[in-house]
Amino acid sequence: MNDYARELRNNATEAEKRLWRHLRGRQLNGFKFRRQRPMGKYICDFVCLDAGLVVELDGSQHVTDTPYGEARDACLRAHGYRVLRFWNGQVFTEMEAVVETICQALHRSEMDGRFD
Repeated sequence: MNDYARELRNNATEAEKRLWRHLRGRQLNGFKFRRQRPMGKYICDFVCLDAGLVVELDGSQHVTDTPYGEARDACLRAHGYRVLRFWNGQVFTEMEAVVETICQALHRSEMDGRFD
């Protein structure tokens, strides 16, 4: 699983590369994100462990993958993670809105007392 995650990091999509530029290096209120992180039997595009937040980017291949994605999200939620999903196109055309949505989710984690 770790080798496959490393391969995914080395072969990131253009959307993943663009979003990673905003998430890396604790740029969002000091929160640390990891990319292509194994979580159980899944590999998450981006995850902030401290905030319990998973961010997934979906391309056209995910249009027909709905049952798998729903099961995956349910499993992650059952383990206490919130899942945000964005289409790749949103990263290209609405980056500010994507980043703002992620920031709001991180802020909710702080407000919910996740860090106590």
